[in-house]
Amino acid sequence: MTADLAARLSDLAAARVLAVGDVMLDRYVYGEVERISPEAPIPVLKIARETPMLGGAGNVLRNLAALGARCEFFGVIGDDATGAMVRDLAAAEPGAYCRLLVQAGRPTTIKERFIAAGQQLLRSDRETAQGLEAETTRVLVSGARSVLEDVAAGRGVLILSDYGKGVLTPATIADLIAAARAAGWPVVVDPKGRDYGVYRGADLVTPNRRELAEASGRPTGTDEEVVAACRALMDAAGLGGVLATRSEQGMTLVSEGGEVLHLRAEAREVYDVSGAGDTVVAVLGAALSAGAGTAQAARLANLAAGIVVGKLGTAVARPAEILHALHAAEFQAAEAKVADRETLQERAARWRAKGLRVGFTNGCFDLLHPGHVSLLAQARRACDRLVVGLNSDASVRRLKGEGRPVQSEAARATVLASLADVDLVVIFEEDTPLAVLEALRPEVLVKGADYTLEQVVGADLVQSYGGRVVLAELLDGHSTTGTIRKLSG
Repeated sequence: MTADLAARLSDLAAARVLAVGDVMLDRYVYGEVERISPEAPIPVLKIARETPMLGGAGNVLRNLAALGARCEFFGVIGDDATGAMVRDLAAAEPGAYCRLLVQAGRPTTIKERFIAAGQQLLRSDRETAQGLEAETTRVLVSGARSVLEDVAAGRGVLILSDYGKGVLTPATIADLIAAARAAGWPVVVDPKGRDYGVYRGADLVTPNRRELAEASGRPTGTDEEVVAACRALMDAAGLGGVLATRSEQGMTLVSEGGEVLHLRAEAREVYDVSGAGDTVVAVLGAALSAGAGTAQAARLANLAAGIVVGKLGTAVARPAEILHALHAAEFQAAEAKVADRETLQERAARWRAKGLRVGFTNGCFDLLHPGHVSLLAQARRACDRLVVGLNSDASVRRLKGEGRPVQSEAARATVLASLADVDLVVIFEEDTPLAVLEALRPEVLVKGADYTLEQVVGADLVQSYGGRVVLAELLDGHSTTGTIRKLSG
């Protein structure tokens, strides 16, 4: 999985995305609070600096540029100083073509966040949600359509970033989705409001948990409730799929056809969630344009969201950061597969409650070689979940002599846990795994065919309660001892 996702990351530079939505300016005002105002019980912020950033749909543009994707962006600004600042910031984004239409008398939306000690004290908004003038809408839709109909430039993905500020009216949304479908472009929507019927025909929408509850009229507390709400929304609004962002509970993807994927949250620490939805929709769109499947795109978006919420302000996730997070997630997953005996029993009980057969094999696995991989693959095919018993360092030393193991038990366990065929690793201190077998009571016990049935430790135990013993075929010419001998000359 890691290799496939990493390959998709390298493909993002070839992605083509058309983004349309409500662009705004995010201004962050940083300072220190040293006293309470004598005029009212409020903190006094001593301002140190201000940082302007593209916000709203503009943050989608920023994230697409950070990914290296080619982005064609359409939005509306006012004929004011804030609009000019938005235009300059957008023009500075690499690889982006921006068409920012100016509507006089319509103020550019600005959100100011006042921050001290890494925490927001206050947010102030200056905005209007009034609709656009008819001519502005005509030019915007016409320009976006021309991109969608440009067959020579190739296909891409349409992103609609709806902040409810009047750019994406129901009529405009319907026109753009119809044009995208005619051109064969998938449509991804960051939605607003309660009526998702306006997004009918979209391939994916990305509501957060609160938005999902409001739009579906259903509870969204548990995994099952979220899935039910997503399906109800898809049926009612005519949507291809829903990726629900659930804060500390991660994300849930419900795709067309009923497939469900729950993704755990990847953030180590959360500093600021503002703009995380923009990152999700940007990565989704770019990944789909680069050829990723919906599940792959969702996994990348989940990793990217975990990165940006760990930064202060509306932030972006770059491919190198996503790759690092991907590797970190893989390492964490491997660590989670190394368990003590109590956890082993709990996990096995949950597996059996689902009707799954538990298998077991064991060894030192000092220097992993093709013979080991073949044994583990055969063991996994013989059961539904495979537990590997691993001799501790002290145990290996007693069995193999001084100088062994070459790798520590932690290193050996990590390597084993990283294999797809291995579901759980348990380290045992004894010379044999009999105590682990008594605790686990597997349905299937697997050893190499260099053992006879009588020589397999625990064979009689497993057979006594109706389990079976499998002797796996061995690959000739592979052994840890032989490898060490060759390395020693």
